[in-house]
Amino acid sequence: MKKYIFISAAILGASALMTSCDDVLTEKPDSFYEKDTYFTSASKAEMAVLGVYNSISNLNHYGSCEMATPSSDDMYFVNGTNVDNTRRDLSHYQFTTNNQWLSNIWLYNYQGIDRANMAIDGIQHMEGYENSDKLKQLDAEARFLRAFQAFDLVKYWGDVPFKTTYSTTYSSAFGARVDREKIYDQIVDDLTFAKNTLPWATSASSPERATQGAARALLMRVLLQRAGYSLRMNGQSERPDDATRKTYFEQVVKEWEAFAGSNHGFYTGGYESLFKSFNELQLNSQESLFEIGFQFEAGKSSGGWWGSFNGPEVAAPAAGTQNTAMGRANAFFRVVPEWYDFFDANDQRRDVTICRYGWKWDKTKATHVKSDYSTNKGKWFPGKWRREWMGLGYKDPNCTDVNYCVLRYADVVLMAAEAYNELGNTQNAWNLINEVRQRAGATPVNNADDYTKIYKHHTGNDPETNQPYVPNVYDLVVPANAEVEGVTPGKTIIDDSNEQGKIRTALFWERGFELAFEGQRKYDLIRWGIIKDVLTLFGMNSKFNSGKTKSYPAYINFVVGKHELFPIPLNEMQSNPMLEGKNNPGYK
Repeated sequence: MKKYIFISAAILGASALMTSCDDVLTEKPDSFYEKDTYFTSASKAEMAVLGVYNSISNLNHYGSCEMATPSSDDMYFVNGTNVDNTRRDLSHYQFTTNNQWLSNIWLYNYQGIDRANMAIDGIQHMEGYENSDKLKQLDAEARFLRAFQAFDLVKYWGDVPFKTTYSTTYSSAFGARVDREKIYDQIVDDLTFAKNTLPWATSASSPERATQGAARALLMRVLLQRAGYSLRMNGQSERPDDATRKTYFEQVVKEWEAFAGSNHGFYTGGYESLFKSFNELQLNSQESLFEIGFQFEAGKSSGGWWGSFNGPEVAAPAAGTQNTAMGRANAFFRVVPEWYDFFDANDQRRDVTICRYGWKWDKTKATHVKSDYSTNKGKWFPGKWRREWMGLGYKDPNCTDVNYCVLRYADVVLMAAEAYNELGNTQNAWNLINEVRQRAGATPVNNADDYTKIYKHHTGNDPETNQPYVPNVYDLVVPANAEVEGVTPGKTIIDDSNEQGKIRTALFWERGFELAFEGQRKYDLIRWGIIKDVLTLFGMNSKFNSGKTKSYPAYINFVVGKHELFPIPLNEMQSNPMLEGKNNPGYK
């Protein structure tokens, strides 16, 4: 059962809840206390920190809007292409500065950072801070959360207004762009303090609260993103020089090595059991390093749409069945179906990741009945969150209590493999990739022949077994007949002519197999500098685009030098004069 419920908005007057229709950053909130007189006890300090957690657990932040930002990648997209100013526009790269979901994400990230700034300053100035482990740990949690949300801002928008002091007046909230490298420096400082201050998780810990493992894992993610490509204000995607990148990879390895003394590891019970446990509301800090918690309360923005927006479809139940039926699942997202055949035949991740059925309501039986869609590839859904795994009964037909796991151990293993490979330690990289594959029951990669069978495209039969090659993945090459702006027909996307290139190819596939729909794929493709090429490869080969109507148009719509970043919301552009009317490249 969950240990932490969420504080109501009335109690959270401590935090800067900026909701002006004119400017999401600038309205000073009404407050139930003055900051200088509030931080008088550890319990009040903890209340302030819980207010920071609340900013990411909002229904309109990570509860829904954040689901669309990582799509479309090469694995999934939102069903339907009509303009909606929310999820579809985000998923199909047809969004504008007026997109409501982007405005929500911008608002809640800044709200959370301002809350964190207030909590950090208040706690650090409390009497007895220097001698209090409790206060320092609360400070570390707030700094972890500030880093978490600052990283989202940089990842989504690049150079943005940023500060580490809270907004005490209307004018103090305005800010000019800050170079992302300076923001990254602050993120690293915050996470370094957090990792050195917070304890490792134990079996009694809740992953809904930051721990040392969460801080180290997030730092690894930040360093890899920082080492990769990102779109700059000059309209070019650039990455640091080789020497700087090497220092980032070395730090990733150091963070990985620290996990050897922790209680973290792969979830006991297997891959399917892990995701069932999330849906069953079980908290386990073994593989789960950090989760954003949701708990639905009527009339409040405290629940989430996990398993409803992004799971297999479930028809609305009849009235009066609240205690005996599953809730509804809108199933907005669709899987790029070609991925199903890319998985090793024995890979447990395949049928967890891709769900090929839904649930219809049988009026006669007054219950849901399963509907097989295995031959209807247009109705294959992300499968890691499912109403059926939540059990019967629901508080709300749409919202759920299911958490979103942001950081888990398997991702840490693959991040370490990537860093080792970039530093030339290819054997350690292969070993770590095999650890992930072994947990999933997939064929290990022990030699060049294994690599070829697993990560190269084949047709025909395996001469050893006289059976068709499985899996049968794409060659990572832009189609020779591509007539798409921004790509070169026939271009090799990842050069696997040497050992490091083979591991880069392996990680391309493994991070997809392991982490599908968990929010990282699109940003992996951006930092690797290959997103347009990959979208073109998958978009041109997908059954969804075989006719005149393109249900998965990402490869057509994605503009290089523009869509690597989101536009700053229009209302912010209009109200913040320090932005000087200049939006991100490609946006007006």
